[in-house]
Amino acid sequence: METEKTFRTKTGFCHVTADKIILTRDGVIGNISSVTVGNNISRILIIYGLLSIGLIYFAYNSYVKGDTAMTLFFGLIGLYLIYGIVKSRNNSSTPIIERKDIKNVTYNAGTSGLTRPRFEIEFNDNGQIKKRLIMLPRTLGGGQSEGDKAVQIMKDEKLLS
Repeated sequence: METEKTFRTKTGFCHVTADKIILTRDGVIGNISSVTVGNNISRILIIYGLLSIGLIYFAYNSYVKGDTAMTLFFGLIGLYLIYGIVKSRNNSSTPIIERKDIKNVTYNAGTSGLTRPRFEIEFNDNGQIKKRLIMLPRTLGGGQSEGDKAVQIMKDEKLLS
């Protein structure tokens, strides 16, 4: 009898056990994400914040010079990054999620060529509801079969209905 089920993710592997979901990083992409993000998304959000401040600054300079097109371009991109920061503030990059803390698991198949398939896991983290995204391999890179395997594992483990 299997006690652990494993499937490939964008940066490594997801191990589903009887009491936890464990995400490990493997290979070049996993090593890069370990260095840049670690187990906390605050670095990425800080980078997005700095980029949005710079873009808003460029939008203001363009406005002062009377260049409406560049004002709109820089301003909209800056506002989009701020929207992303606000939307992502309750995301988590924790590598271990206790199954008793999981509130909801949803699957998003993604849009072929545009977005990756992913699981969104909502869980209780010290009284606060956090969301952990598990990005699956892209469908164009042979990830369709791995995505199907991942969905079947989540259904077998009664995490996904």
